[in-house]
Amino acid sequence: MELRHLQHFIAVAEERHFTRAAQRVHIVQSALSSSIRSLEDELQAKLFVRSTRQVQLTPAGQAFLEKAREAMRAIDTARDIVADVEGLRSGSLAIGTVHSLPAFLDLPSLIARFHATHPGVEVRLRQGDAPGLLEQLRTGRLDLAFLPLLDPPDNIVTGIVACEDLAVVTAPGHPLAGRKDITLADLARHSFVDFDIGWGTRPLVDRAFAQAGITRRTAFEVTDLETLVDLVAKGLGIALLPDALAETRRPKIAIAELGPEICWELVVAHTGDETTGRLPVNGAARAFLDLLEFQ
Repeated sequence: MELRHLQHFIAVAEERHFTRAAQRVHIVQSALSSSIRSLEDELQAKLFVRSTRQVQLTPAGQAFLEKAREAMRAIDTARDIVADVEGLRSGSLAIGTVHSLPAFLDLPSLIARFHATHPGVEVRLRQGDAPGLLEQLRTGRLDLAFLPLLDPPDNIVTGIVACEDLAVVTAPGHPLAGRKDITLADLARHSFVDFDIGWGTRPLVDRAFAQAGITRRTAFEVTDLETLVDLVAKGLGIALLPDALAETRRPKIAIAELGPEICWELVVAHTGDETTGRLPVNGAARAFLDLLEFQ
């Protein structure tokens, strides 16, 4: 049963005349008659009693008419809902983010700008670690996620938001404070405060030391930036943080310059499909990405 069968049936039922019904749905009368016969064959019931002057509904046709009208009303409602979502008059947008975003991404301001332009779209924000955010992208719980990502999975599309060098952060008065061109070997002589495995900049730092063949000691592992900064400020270890983020914590901590550049890439990640290519399926997500380009 196709949508056109219902449209044709309702037209004949309301016009009580095949010629007028055919004119109403803009098809020839023979095509209309064929459509009604196909519907009757599928339902295995006669829907009309045909005479030379008019057409009458059978009891089966009368019962089917109200249900056909209900179906068409539901379809019209569904069309309106789809039009609202595609037109960004309604719908939802789920955004994920790692904890402690860098200063160069003002996500709250971006969300506020999006809400001002599309007030009917509900925006939800979730925080988590990178693996958890990627899994939520795969399962459709998130439309977009902002996270550091070294090796994007094949089914995830990413775009670089920014790339920032890591800086060495220490307690004020630490022997490394203020120095330039510090090597990874220099850092390995000191204990580290770092994020838990998989969190924040941890994967990037672990990879840099592994590629250099240098072992370091991590004394404290945390899941939030402020605890990390507090531990460093108390002289309990050193850390590597994005430069702009470290600058906002002065003078609580001191900063030193790392010789080998380690670039921390923040990306926006999402899934895509064959119809949208490298763009999100959700129109609200596409609109949010447009805002991101002009932040």
